[in-house]
Amino acid sequence: MASNMKAVKTRIKSVQSTMQITKAMELVASSKLRKAKERADISRPYFRELYSTLRDIADANTDFTSIYAKASDNEKFCYVVIAGDRGLAGGYNSNLFKAVEAECKGKDYVVVPIGKKAVEYFKRRKVEILSEAFAEIADISISDCFEIASLLCKSYRQGEFGHIELFYTEFVSMLSQAPRCFSLLPLQDMERDEAENTAAVRNLILYEPSAPEVYEAIVPEYLAGLIYGGVCDSVASELAARRTAMEAATDNAEEMIEKLNLFYNRARQASITQEITEIVGGAEGL
Repeated sequence: MASNMKAVKTRIKSVQSTMQITKAMELVASSKLRKAKERADISRPYFRELYSTLRDIADANTDFTSIYAKASDNEKFCYVVIAGDRGLAGGYNSNLFKAVEAECKGKDYVVVPIGKKAVEYFKRRKVEILSEAFAEIADISISDCFEIASLLCKSYRQGEFGHIELFYTEFVSMLSQAPRCFSLLPLQDMERDEAENTAAVRNLILYEPSAPEVYEAIVPEYLAGLIYGGVCDSVASELAARRTAMEAATDNAEEMIEKLNLFYNRARQASITQEITEIVGGAEGL
């Protein structure tokens, strides 16, 4: 009985130590989340308006001389995958990778991973990686996004792949984050709702000095803006997921400690009762 009580006491101390860690991580994630959410909220209107504007330009374009505007015959894909740097965030990373697996199945593709977990995931699966220079999402700035966009445009023009898609986690709310994927290039791959397609009016747009030069200037800016928006949303989503996961872990630890304390007190009472019974029995024997 004594050894059993000692094991329970050790278990209680272990759970208490774990609870201190999960509580600390919850507080850190909560403190960082406010700033990350503000950054995501500020970038989201630009993110959406930029995508919508380029989609309108692609729909209205009648001059397909630019390599960015015309449909590509190259069936190889490049996926920009934005994940986290650390775990302990619930299903944040695993949900994103499941969506990537479903989308990439049966395709020839290369990836640009952003975040340590993304780099580790694709290395384990021996997937071709275009660049590992952006392994830490915490260090990604808007200048890094322009560098990624420049790398993608250069490889796209050289024919290394014919389609570019972005995978990131959209920050829906504090309790909900959803993996999302959409096409970046070529512009003809952009999705538009059927109702929008029927109502859309094709305008004649004249490009000066020429369509290829105009696209050459705006497409890298467009890619950088969308990637930066995806990074902002993903960082906020990771922090929200980690805060929720650590809050749940702390609650579970408290519940476990309560049950262990109850078990310990019952065992202690049983031990005391047994000792008293033995003393009374010995006294009666005398």
